[in-house]
Amino acid sequence: MTTLSSREFNQHLNLAKKAAAQGPVIITDRGKPAHVLLSFEDYQRLSGKGHKIADLLAMPETLELDLTPARDLPRPAELS
Repeated sequence: MTTLSSREFNQHLNLAKKAAAQGPVIITDRGKPAHVLLSFEDYQRLSGKGHKIADLLAMPETLELDLTPARDLPRPAELS
């Protein structure tokens, strides 16, 4: 992840765009993170726009769910 001050960002816009192709670029304002520059592909991936559910399920970053049925289900209470 690359970090640039606002001044560096303004002076070296081409370098910031090239860095964003490799990952998020944090832009600081007075030493504190203020903005993030992302590639459009990263933005689309994070926003979830333009994807079908099948595409999302096929993504390698998708969580793997354990859908095996539970064996030790609770039993009804005996009230006698």
